[in-house]
Amino acid sequence: MPHIVRSTILDAPTGAVWNVLRDFNGHDRWHPAVATSTIERAQASDKIGCIRRFKLQDGSELREQLLALSDLEQTFSYCLLDTPIPMFNYVAHVRLLPVTDGDRTFWHWESRFTTRPADAERLTQMVAEQIYQAGFEAIRRHLKESA
Repeated sequence: MPHIVRSTILDAPTGAVWNVLRDFNGHDRWHPAVATSTIERAQASDKIGCIRRFKLQDGSELREQLLALSDLEQTFSYCLLDTPIPMFNYVAHVRLLPVTDGDRTFWHWESRFTTRPADAERLTQMVAEQIYQAGFEAIRRHLKESA
């Protein structure tokens, strides 16, 4: 079972980063891989159990469900429901922590999933680089542009 753990430090306070990340339907405004996103059944994007349906830039469509969200702990968890990629039982967790030296943010993003052994290395690399690392860089740009 692949287990991906990535983290970074952002030069922004946790409140500013959390204001962007807590919107479960907002990733199309900052992540370069996401073209469009909508919450099914017009539910609120912070309602536990809501499902986001989104399209990637390549036209692929995915569905993810919000499993947990805590403003107090600045964390959320979600799972992948439908994807054309051969990933199964994908569950991810995001957590922000304050770095008091400079009022910065520590961002921890991790996931586990199952896949065919032949796909494990390729998919682990894809999630780590094209989703997580690209997301870190995109949030950096987004925060600078909106400052």
